[in-house]
Amino acid sequence: MRYRNITLSSQKTEETLKLSIVTFGAWAAGGWMWGGTERKDAVDAIRQSHDVGVTSIDTAPIYGQGTSEEIVGEAIKDIPRDKVQILTKFGMRWDLAKGDFAMHSKNNNGQAIDIYKYASKESIIQECENSLRRLGTDYIDLYQIHWPDSTTPIGESMEAVAQLIEQGKVRFAGVCNYNAQQMQEAEQYVSLVSNQVPYSMVKRDIETETVSYCLENKKAILAYSPLERGLLTGKMKPGHTFSPDDHRANLHFFKDINLDRVNAFLKKITPLAHDKNVSLGQLVLRWTVEQPGITIALVGARNAKQALQNAAAMNIKLNETEINFITGHLNQLELVK
Repeated sequence: MRYRNITLSSQKTEETLKLSIVTFGAWAAGGWMWGGTERKDAVDAIRQSHDVGVTSIDTAPIYGQGTSEEIVGEAIKDIPRDKVQILTKFGMRWDLAKGDFAMHSKNNNGQAIDIYKYASKESIIQECENSLRRLGTDYIDLYQIHWPDSTTPIGESMEAVAQLIEQGKVRFAGVCNYNAQQMQEAEQYVSLVSNQVPYSMVKRDIETETVSYCLENKKAILAYSPLERGLLTGKMKPGHTFSPDDHRANLHFFKDINLDRVNAFLKKITPLAHDKNVSLGQLVLRWTVEQPGITIALVGARNAKQALQNAAAMNIKLNETEINFITGHLNQLELVK
């Protein structure tokens, strides 16, 4: 199975958004917080993965402060528009000091910038126009608030998206990093189809509440960082040195003790990967999309080789016994924070 359908029902019609199970995550393509980007490699990665069935691409204005969206736009310019699904976001501003302060950061040129979570109606309308221009398209398939903004009522943000849907600039509305209560409130103003949240073998917090809410209310879950930023590929070893502007250097997952423990777990499931003739990363991706409620895995790639490996994970078949084998070993893994 290469695609999953996300259906939005209304009184007038029933529309379906079809997304590839492995969706191209274009955060790293934008360079920001990943130690820069090689534009040609990123464009090539998107195009080649599309050729093998990864037709959905997730990006955001904040990724490289417009760079990622521009790269996506360049990559898809010769692909018929109805053969690609563009997922982008709104609500993180680096050019406007309003809303919830999110973080100090640096852009791809090394200049200091401050990031704010801001999702007022006026800001969303402006962001949408900017995204459409950078992407080189006249509509966005799935438009998602990037993070909750406590300074703007959820209703105001969602009414803005509903207006964009009415105008034909957006097809479907989604959220990112929302809890069940926030989703429920947003639903009063616009019909949501999805929630994009972090989920991986070592980050399963959403299983306690978000998954059950989405299953009960027929909302898709788009899992981001399913390989936990490269941790679950088996290629990260203790003592790994990150570049100064790589955000992973400060994450507890990449402490040497955790790298040792994760690699010990991965070693236990390596025989299954060998039996399937796949990489550990591919096996991890397939396990991820087999979990209850997980609809899509968003996976990044810096080059075409990585992108094609990710795409091939869609072809793996895991039976219940094999899934339980992996989960059994995983449940014994404990990381140090």
